[in-house]
Parts: sequence; structure tokens; C-alpha cells
Amino acid sequence: MSDIKTRIDETVKANDVVLYMKGTKEMPQCGFSSRVAGVLNYMGVEYTDINVLADDEVRQGIKDYSDWPTIPQLYVKGEFVGGCDIITEMTLSGELDSLFDENGVAYNKEAADKIREANS
Repeated sequence: MSDIKTRIDETVKANDVVLYMKGTKEMPQCGFSSRVAGVLNYMGVEYTDINVLADDEVRQGIKDYSDWPTIPQLYVKGEFVGGCDIITEMTLSGELDSLFDENGVAYNKEAADKIREANS
């Protein structure tokens, strides 16, 4: 495994929830990253944010690591979950709640319900 893949692997395995994104959770730099970070922030999920714009090696490395061409990318307990569209669908269907429940990730259930209410 290359150095960058090793670094990414260690990061996703050492943290319960990791979001590789453009920008930071406080200041996303693209709409897709903003949407996923917004969902996680609103739901009160503790997560590690990795700004791919700060490191070109990470920006390409994460795409190679997951074999997924776009950013953002969400990882839960070391497993790749998906990008913006998948996270949006999972949030609206309740699948993201189930994933968090199954993996012992704390989140605000009321906030998750409010997201679904606002989008129904």
C-alpha cells in the first residue's frame, strides 16, 4: 500500500465517522460537501473532516482508495458509505439513522426526523 493509501486507511479506521470533503465542516468549499457536512452537523454527529483541497495527494488518494470518483466521501467505522447523493437518500429514507444505530454512532434522532419532515 502506498504512503497516501496507508495514511487514509489509518484515518478511516481510527475514527468512527470521517468525511473527506472540499473545505471543512465549519466552512465547506462546494455545495455537495456543504450538504453532507450540513446533515452531519445538524444531526449532531461527531466526525473527523479532511479537507482534500489542502493536499492534492489526499484529493486523488481518496478517490483511488474508495474507487469512487467524487468528493465528498463518508466513512463510518472504516467502511465507505457514499457521496452526496447516497448520503442524501440514506438520510431521507432513515437508512443513515440505522447505519449509525448499528455502529454505535451517536446522533440526534429528532434532528434526523426534522430533516425528513422538511423534505417530505
